[in-house]
Amino acid sequence: MSIAQNKKAFHDYFIEEKYEAGIVLEGWEVKAIRAGRIQLKEAYVIIRNSELYLIGSHVSPLPTASTHINPDPLRTRKLLLHAEQIERLIGKVERAGYTLVPLDMHYKSGRIKLEIGLAKGKKQYDKREAEKRKEWERDKQRLLRAR
Repeated sequence: MSIAQNKKAFHDYFIEEKYEAGIVLEGWEVKAIRAGRIQLKEAYVIIRNSELYLIGSHVSPLPTASTHINPDPLRTRKLLLHAEQIERLIGKVERAGYTLVPLDMHYKSGRIKLEIGLAKGKKQYDKREAEKRKEWERDKQRLLRAR
């Protein structure tokens, strides 16, 4: 079951590979995410000291959050992957043009997981071509339904 999706990532990037990562969260963040108060639109993934971190995701704290903590909505969150997967990603990201973007946050066996994609940036003409293709598919479906 999906919690949040990053539709902008599919518009801005060609997604070549997908990985499912665990995410290190605090208690108030889990409650807020379960309430659907997360935004992945401006988020990205970086590699620092052979570890993956999610930066720029906004988790709005619930108004009923504890008074003894100071919630930081834009906190950097660590991602959990197998060491071999991280090494493979480091090798691919260091090549020119590749980046890691969060695609989807979902539940799996009661835990919150983040799907990240190894992506290559689209040029402006690629974006226009994809939009034309999508529009044509919509028109084609309309024409078929009208018969």
